Amino acid sequence: MNKTQSLPIAQPNWRLFWPPLIALGILLLWLGLVVYRNPTWVQFPVAWNIGLRQPIDAFQGWIVVNRTTHPLFLYFFEPLRLGIDWGLRGTEGFLLSLPWIVIMAAFVLAGFGLGGWRLALFCGASLLLIGAFEVWERSLQTFALMAVSVLLSITLGLPLGIFAGLHPRFDRVLRPVLDGMQTMPTFVYLLPVLLFFGIQRVPAVVATLIYALPPLIRLTSLGLQQVNPSAIEAARAFGATRWQVLFNVQLPLALPVIMTGINQTIMMALSMVVIAALIGAGGLGQQVLQSLQRLEVGRALEGGLAIVLMAIMLDRLSEALSQIDLTDPTPRQRTLPKWWPAAWDVSTRAALDWVGRALTIPARFLASALNRHDLERYGILITSLLILVGLLALDQIVHFGTFPETWRWSLRQPTDLLVKWMRDNLFKISMGGIVIGTGPTSDFITLYLLNPLRDLLTVRLPWPVIVLGIAAMGGWAGGWKLALFSGGGIFAIGLLGMWSLGMDTLSQILATLLFTIALALPLGLWSSQNDTVRSLLRPLLDFLQTIPSFVFLVPVIMLFNIGRVPGIIAAVLYAIAPGVKLIDLGLRQVSGEALEAARAFGSTRAQTLAKVQVPMALPAILLGVNQMIMMILAMVIISGMVGGAGLGLEAVNGLARNQTGRGIEAGLAIVLLAIIMDRITQAWAAKQN
Repeated sequence: MNKTQSLPIAQPNWRLFWPPLIALGILLLWLGLVVYRNPTWVQFPVAWNIGLRQPIDAFQGWIVVNRTTHPLFLYFFEPLRLGIDWGLRGTEGFLLSLPWIVIMAAFVLAGFGLGGWRLALFCGASLLLIGAFEVWERSLQTFALMAVSVLLSITLGLPLGIFAGLHPRFDRVLRPVLDGMQTMPTFVYLLPVLLFFGIQRVPAVVATLIYALPPLIRLTSLGLQQVNPSAIEAARAFGATRWQVLFNVQLPLALPVIMTGINQTIMMALSMVVIAALIGAGGLGQQVLQSLQRLEVGRALEGGLAIVLMAIMLDRLSEALSQIDLTDPTPRQRTLPKWWPAAWDVSTRAALDWVGRALTIPARFLASALNRHDLERYGILITSLLILVGLLALDQIVHFGTFPETWRWSLRQPTDLLVKWMRDNLFKISMGGIVIGTGPTSDFITLYLLNPLRDLLTVRLPWPVIVLGIAAMGGWAGGWKLALFSGGGIFAIGLLGMWSLGMDTLSQILATLLFTIALALPLGLWSSQNDTVRSLLRPLLDFLQTIPSFVFLVPVIMLFNIGRVPGIIAAVLYAIAPGVKLIDLGLRQVSGEALEAARAFGSTRAQTLAKVQVPMALPAILLGVNQMIMMILAMVIISGMVGGAGLGLEAVNGLARNQTGRGIEAGLAIVLLAIIMDRITQAWAAKQN
């Protein structure tokens, strides 16, 4: 083959686009003529509303009347509520009774034992900042809520995940339930949870459990399904029973995937902190929520940063725990950071080795005294326990108490001053007769993008066109089954009486997705081609992904006013992180042979990116689009709280006015939108493989 021959490059089959587009164009033309003669076809018929909210509201009334007398409440919900409350109060009381130095030492020692001195320093620095922000007790309350929620998630999720992994039929039945739990807005199931469990922290634990449980079940099932069948057959050949195969072969081999599920459960539980504060959960979420209500940006930022620090710390600890092999007594090599001076390398390693040996002295002494040499492998654990016991004993003399108030480091005043300056100086700027700034930008986006798109879907396109158009997209992406599901799902939104609100929300989702892709795609491409850019972007993306989305809203509202634009900006900031990461990952995973072949044929860097990397990474890029859509939909409710209207505002009003039926109708419409868009984008991504 010579250089004049064309290089075989993976390209999407664009010919597949034309048949559905031509058919859709003919359909739109025909329906346009029909609607021109009968304009009433534009809006979904009101008479077709199935009236779901009436029976739900009637059921709510029945619960209110029978809460104190019915056996279901007396012997199930009330004992369950009391048990969760007892566990929550006990955990919180235990944490608050411990001296601050003991809690900090426990996390530092855990970080050192699991991940080395760098993780230990990060844990210590994070807790120092949390204490300096004057949110120590609130952080412990949040940690107690998370601990109980995660423990309940593990107690329920592991057995369900194991059963699903061993029984494919049960896995297929459980999958749509898990989809609903993950896509349904938390506001929606807060309504029935409040009915059954009352207010304050117990319903917050139950709501967190519902939201955080699915990843553990999914990944436990996935881990068991991915176990090598040869290992299972070998165990059976040696006479192992079904239970022995499960506990001695399948679960140990699936443990890394299961630990990833636990890690995701912890992160999702922490993401519920602010939502749980809406029903009286307390903790850091309550500080963030109260600060937002009072427009105290600095105080909200401190609470949000404390949540971020806690999230990253628990993420790193759980990730390190998943990589520990308790059966291997060989100490792990302590790595030094790249920026560490080479001249200090030998002395630093010698000092770390000395510290490591010193920490194992108690274990070696105990192993020698008890003649149990297997205890030596748990040297750091035994020493850590002795240190904590020693600190508790010392507290009886010194009385460490809570975190020192004199170590306060405030971000409130400078943050509030910065936001005030931005509001006063960036809202409207006159430059030679041209007015620019956040205010005119907000007006421009609203008048020339959001309003036309909303009007197109709500008052111009007839509802049959939208239903059939979305069905055609589903059929093009995944076949006739997905076409029926997509068209039927959109039609069901009309049957719920949520057509206009649903189309309004869909217009906001599409506009937000447009902005998110416009930012995520070039950033992902740039990050994939430059390691320095990737290193700089990673902490920023981690920050955007972990900080509560509510924290974005206060400065955005102050800069752009109440309306749909602040919600869209907050959603873009929240959704951009997974998009950039997945685009970067997909481009970096393109095989090196393909890149070398392209360079050998004389392709420039830009040509290699456009003609080789992007086409071959298209499934990963589409998966990034899928994740961005899911994150945008997760912000629908929050956008509704700041004037975004649509289904989000309807769900918020249902919660605020105790109208359960209204909130559930809006929530179900959001779920239908989420599942339809998820299935179409996933099928489209799979089609490119």
